[in-house]
Amino acid sequence: MIELAVFDMAGTTIEEHGAVYEALRHAVEATGVTVAPADLQTWMGTDKREAIAALVRIGGGSPDAELVERQYEVFRTFLKQRYEEVPPEPIAHADKALEELRARGVKIALTTGFSADVALPLLASLGWAVGGDGNLDAVVTADEVRRGRPAPYMIHRAMEKCGVLDVGSVLVAGDTVVDLEAGTHAGAGVVVGVLTGQLTREQLEAHPHTHVLNSVADVPGLPETAS
Repeated sequence: MIELAVFDMAGTTIEEHGAVYEALRHAVEATGVTVAPADLQTWMGTDKREAIAALVRIGGGSPDAELVERQYEVFRTFLKQRYEEVPPEPIAHADKALEELRARGVKIALTTGFSADVALPLLASLGWAVGGDGNLDAVVTADEVRRGRPAPYMIHRAMEKCGVLDVGSVLVAGDTVVDLEAGTHAGAGVVVGVLTGQLTREQLEAHPHTHVLNSVADVPGLPETAS
């Protein structure tokens, strides 16, 4: 039985209309390098500072710490503007799925390649919160761990926050390859790819997983989540 469901944020539980993709490309290309779409997709879902450094390097640039921090601010400013223009919203029926899982006793954690300065205001804009009357049991941001996805650390940190001991009782779901890789590296019992991001079923199914679903709205229908 699943004790903890760990979901990615942008593209998985939150519809942000491609803003992260655009912001990351803008921040990297502002340094004068060109970003190939395939490389950009490879680094989606990862820690955004790591992604900026990697993509600048792939494009032939030299990303020192000062440049990375400066371009992260470019990323954050661009993303904030896009969110103001087109506000993010929950993926269709995602909030209902979270409520249904919690009603069955499954704890809910969100993990993200965002740092807290981006993730927490985003969640607040949706009315999502941890504890009390909130709909979440934990949020883990990329700046809480030594390394973000595809490393398993955010998932293990979510387990720590939620008091879950058995990684086999953890479900991980996300819309990118690194989400699937992180779940696999963590040893999660259920690793789910969802089709609400930029990747096709075939692209997700090429990587280790247990299920590929249309949306997180379908997660409560998995036999593993039955109470």
